[in-house]
Amino acid sequence: MASKTNPFAFLQQVRSEASKITWPSQRETMISTAMVLVMVVLAALFFFASDQLIGWLISLVLRVGN
Repeated sequence: MASKTNPFAFLQQVRSEASKITWPSQRETMISTAMVLVMVVLAALFFFASDQLIGWLISLVLRVGN
């Protein structure tokens, strides 16, 4: 069975660990956000183009069978 921690000690530990967090600056956050948006757009364009190409190839193959 796990040992129980005093709630006051637990909160002190949480506070101690939270003080170790290094938060990104506003500039870092903006750059990361822009990079994610660019990658999402590039992925969307890639998958759109792939879907169009595969659809075209399938329609070409199905027309040949008729």
